[in-house]
Amino acid sequence: MSIRTIIVDDESLARRGLKIRLQPVSDIEIIAECENGRQALAAIQEHQPDLVFLDIQMPGIDGFEVVRQIQADNMPLIVFVTAFDQYAVNAFEIHAVDYVLKPVEQERLDIAIARVRQHLVQSESDNQKKRLMDLITNITGQTPAQIDQIIANGEAPNQYPNKIAIKDRGETTLVLSNDIGWIEAAGDYMCIHANDQVHVLRSTMKNLESKLNPKNFQRIHRSTIVNLNKIEKVCSHINGEYYLVLAGGSRLKMSRSYRDKIKHIL
Repeated sequence: MSIRTIIVDDESLARRGLKIRLQPVSDIEIIAECENGRQALAAIQEHQPDLVFLDIQMPGIDGFEVVRQIQADNMPLIVFVTAFDQYAVNAFEIHAVDYVLKPVEQERLDIAIARVRQHLVQSESDNQKKRLMDLITNITGQTPAQIDQIIANGEAPNQYPNKIAIKDRGETTLVLSNDIGWIEAAGDYMCIHANDQVHVLRSTMKNLESKLNPKNFQRIHRSTIVNLNKIEKVCSHINGEYYLVLAGGSRLKMSRSYRDKIKHIL
C-alpha cells in the first residue's frame, strides 16, 4: 500500500534533504511539497494525504496551528520535523505519530516511518471494527454494550425455531434457518434461498419474519429478508442505492430507505 505523503517546511534545502532520504522508501509516495502553513492546509484539503512531515517553526502559521486548523475528517498522520527538542512534548500532546530532529538522520527517520505503518494498520483495523459494530447495532437494535454482554454470557436462549417447515404436495421439507441466505416475496409466496436451492412457501412476509431471529435476519427491502451472517460485502451503486454481496456471490439490492443503516461504513 502506498503511503501518500506531503512534506511541509519553509526551508527548501530541508525539504530537498528529507525528500532524498524518503526516495528509497518504496511505500512512501510524495504527492506535494509546501513551504508554509497556508499551502499545507490547502494541499491537505485537496489531496487528503495519509501522512504529513510537518515543520513546526514556520513564519505565519506554524506547524501546531496547521494541525489545529485541519478538519477532523481530513486529518492525516503527522510526523513533526523540528530543530528544537523541547517541541517534542507538545507534538505528542496533539497526537503526532512521531517527531524527528533536524538534521534528519536516516535511522531515526526509519523508526518514524515504521510507526506510521503501524498506525495505519491499527487505524484501519479499528475503523473496520467500528464500522462493523455500527452496522450490527443499527441492524439489530442492540447497543455495543448489549452485544458485548451477550458475547460474554454466551448465546441467549433461542425463542425462534431452528428450522422452517415448508409443505409441498403432501411433503414437508425442514430447512435450517442458518442455511437460509435470503428470502424474497413473490405475491402470496415466499421464495427461500438456502444452500443453492429455492424452496417456495405460501406465507406472508410478516408471518415468516416473525419466525426468524432478528439478530440474524433483517429486511433490506419491503420484499427481501437477508441472513446477516451471509453478508460479505456492502457495495455502493448509482442513485444512492447499495448491493449486498453474500457468500457464494449472490447480490441483493438494498432499498434506499435503508441507507441510514449502512451509510456510516461507506
